Amino acid sequence: MDVRGKKIFVGLSGGVDSAVSAALLKRAGAEVTGVFIKGWYPPGMPCTWAMERRDAMRVAARLGIQFLTLDASAEYKKNVIDYLLAEYRVGRTPNPDVMCNREVKFGAFYRFAKDAGADTIATGHYRSGEKDQSYFLWAVPKAILAATIFPVGNYEKDKVRSLAKQFNLPVAEKKDSQGVCFLGAVSVKEFLKKELGDDNPALLYTIGQRIGLEGAPFVAPASGAEKGPWYVIGKNVEKKKIMISKTRLPAQAGVSTVRAIFFTDANWFSEPTGAREAQYRYRGLRVAGHVDNDRFIATASLPEIPAPGQSVVFYKDDELVGGGIIAA
Repeated sequence: MDVRGKKIFVGLSGGVDSAVSAALLKRAGAEVTGVFIKGWYPPGMPCTWAMERRDAMRVAARLGIQFLTLDASAEYKKNVIDYLLAEYRVGRTPNPDVMCNREVKFGAFYRFAKDAGADTIATGHYRSGEKDQSYFLWAVPKAILAATIFPVGNYEKDKVRSLAKQFNLPVAEKKDSQGVCFLGAVSVKEFLKKELGDDNPALLYTIGQRIGLEGAPFVAPASGAEKGPWYVIGKNVEKKKIMISKTRLPAQAGVSTVRAIFFTDANWFSEPTGAREAQYRYRGLRVAGHVDNDRFIATASLPEIPAPGQSVVFYKDDELVGGGIIAA
């Protein structure tokens, strides 16, 4: 895409990926504006947004581009936080990064950019390779995703680091963020304990999660000796219990063999019939099969039990076809 003279708003998070994205677009002749998106942050819990915004400002200053701040805290609170808590309260495990992308990083940001006269937006997301983040993009509206530019989308991380040094960016050596997009350094488990309490493990753990036996008073072992590792294979919110096994594999965990994944809230970028693989855990294995209305039928038994509330994402080769939310 020829970006010369195009007015492009780049989401500057304070990290190296978005910084290099802005630098590449400016070098290509675009009129670049950096935008830091301020979200909602848990009161009384550690938060790094001010430092991230400072780093984003430093990047903009180094590149000599305009810098703006978008306050998207209302969208974060309503469409990510409230949704997250409502899902956990009924024993499901939502994916907050998916909703963050749909409602904030692309939704609110795209509207903000277009209202300000931008031609389009750009982000530092990866869409292939080891750092592929397409799993988290399935719920973004088709028109917005198609219009978004991903300058480092097909790069490997080492290449991005190398470019950051070439551009002499102040975040070239900064470590990657490991937190959920809206919590920063605070873990989801910490946040949930604060909001939901810590006396019901069925609200705090997800199907397939590896755990220690520190929660033994609440645990009902499904099989095997006490020596781990252990994985969650079932939950009962009312009884405040989780069922565990020494394997994530359904058949070996005493669960009926699973070959279908039922899903809701589908969003498609191309024909569902084109899907050839499904991925239902980030960095999890992709399983072969096909879409049949509201379910994905695998060609063999699934390697892990699907977790209700999580995302199932569909691919044809490496092309993102669409996705949905795993049903109970």
